[in-house]
Amino acid sequence: MTRKKSHRDSGTPGGSQRQLRVGELVRHALAELLTRGEVHDPVIEGHLITVPEVRMSPDLRLATIYIMPLAGRDTEEVVAAFERNKKFLRGEIAHTINLKFAPDLRFRVDDRFAEVERIEKLLRSPQVKRDLEKDGK
Repeated sequence: MTRKKSHRDSGTPGGSQRQLRVGELVRHALAELLTRGEVHDPVIEGHLITVPEVRMSPDLRLATIYIMPLAGRDTEEVVAAFERNKKFLRGEIAHTINLKFAPDLRFRVDDRFAEVERIEKLLRSPQVKRDLEKDGK
């Protein structure tokens, strides 16, 4: 028996179009707060922070916000600072975007850059180069 696909099974990476759109709204709202310096926390104020992605749950009640301090410094301290300011940030984001419910926020370090660097290092290793040369001949 085959099941009919719902809009949640769209196969779109990162969720449905609605999840992606709301995630971008949350990302822009948070980035704007950081740019204007409205988060008064010494750890956050002392770092340049990028917000590369926000993933929303299917019901739009949970936003997982991926952050990365410049050069990957003090990631745990920065995440802890965002957690301390979660209530303020949630309220400000709720004022900025028009949703039925303000999403709960959770913060994670975006480790994709470290993973890319690890893979590039592997590809440059002598063993992999040797194997690639064998396949190319």
